[in-house]
Amino acid sequence: MAADVIVIGGGLVGSALTYGLVAAGARVTMLDEGDVAFRASRGNFGLVWVQSKGDGMHEYASWTRTSSDLWGGFAEALQAETGVDVGHHRPGGLELCLDEDEYETYAGSIRRMHNQPDAGANGRRMIDGDEVRRMEPHVGPEVVGASFCPHDGLVNPLLALRALHAIATRAGVVRHNAGPVTGIRPDGDGFRVETADDSSWFADRVVLAAGNGNRALAGHIGLEVPVSPERGHILVTEPVRPLFNHVLGQVRQTDEGTVMLGATKESVGFDTGIAPDMIRHISSRAVRKIPLLRRLQVIRAWSALRIMSPDGFPIYAESGEYPGAFVVTCHSGVTLAAAHALRLAPRLLQPGFNENFAAFSPGRFDVSQAERPGTDTDHGPVRG
Repeated sequence: MAADVIVIGGGLVGSALTYGLVAAGARVTMLDEGDVAFRASRGNFGLVWVQSKGDGMHEYASWTRTSSDLWGGFAEALQAETGVDVGHHRPGGLELCLDEDEYETYAGSIRRMHNQPDAGANGRRMIDGDEVRRMEPHVGPEVVGASFCPHDGLVNPLLALRALHAIATRAGVVRHNAGPVTGIRPDGDGFRVETADDSSWFADRVVLAAGNGNRALAGHIGLEVPVSPERGHILVTEPVRPLFNHVLGQVRQTDEGTVMLGATKESVGFDTGIAPDMIRHISSRAVRKIPLLRRLQVIRAWSALRIMSPDGFPIYAESGEYPGAFVVTCHSGVTLAAAHALRLAPRLLQPGFNENFAAFSPGRFDVSQAERPGTDTDHGPVRG
């Protein structure tokens, strides 16, 4: 008999899980807060980023690489089912360094990750400024080198979200813009979920995929999920001819020709306002890296909120107090979408979820963070 599942959250994490749950035979109801939600999936860089992911947790390095490897087939499946080309490419990525301190920061991360089992540093290596400019002729003279990873790529997150929603609708998924969820409680052999519009929903299982909203929702299912918002600004320029051969960590050209600029990390709570000093910071660094950007007109700027755990790594868990209730949260919803859809989602319907994802348990925060050698060193914009 098919399981009934409620997925709380309509962003890329929730939509990818819904895709995988439907493919595994579940009947899914998606409760989405609506357009008022702080949705990272519509405000990020759209990178499928492998380098630096998992510095301090080798399981995350391996998981990220797995998802990057799955993205090509996942993108093809989305296009075959919907006709939507989500713009996935994997030419490799460069994180440009403007001084020796930045260079050594990335080099140190590579050394640490090389000592980790499994994926290790994922083929990442440091290259000098001359090699960078041979790979990318528009890189300026101030760039002293870069971290290069052959497994980095990009995707259009808005088109990916559109494709996933189209597939969900076609599959009969009930998608309700319910406003905030106000209650989750056990009800017989399942769970009753109540929303701000006085709707009430029942299912065998419930999955929290509401980003920063998971912190408050998790209390309803006996879990502590210590996520918090971190703001990142993004600028976008007028469209120009193709400029780059690879994906750059903080200067990304879209399929439409616009150039996205980013890289701020701000602890300001749930504030998505625009800070002029952050705009100046992004612009200044971008033109030092790619001088020809000085000629381009910035046509839009916005900010979005990352979903950050204390160590930067995902949190996956089934409630011990309320089996059948799960949380899935991360700040890499774009990068991990393929793994969430094709690997994690089916596990939500099977026994042993916590054993399969033990490294990502929120229980890791019960011990001193000093016991972990590092944290996720992704210092870029809301990447994906």
